[in-house]
Amino acid sequence: MKTISSEKLYEVIRNPLISEKSTFVSQFNYYVFKVSPKSNKSEIKQAVEKLFNVKVVNVNTLNQQGKVKKFRNKIGKRASFKKAFVKLAEGNTIDSSVEVK
Repeated sequence: MKTISSEKLYEVIRNPLISEKSTFVSQFNYYVFKVSPKSNKSEIKQAVEKLFNVKVVNVNTLNQQGKVKKFRNKIGKRASFKKAFVKLAEGNTIDSSVEVK
């Protein structure tokens, strides 16, 4: 497994996602992040471990397709993005007030 540079850490993890689902899964020690579409699970795991000084047990990813929306008879499309559900080891937590830029 290749290690990633400290500059790429901030490219892999874009920002945390706060929603009903992410709040629900947080009770099972999962955290949800918006990540780079080109990143893979091992890069996401390394980035979270280095940025937040925690031990990652599991990473699940999914590609969220943008919805087609109408506004005043004009059709537009929301941007597609990649989500990562990161499970931390028992006893590890991430402060939710920390924002990744």
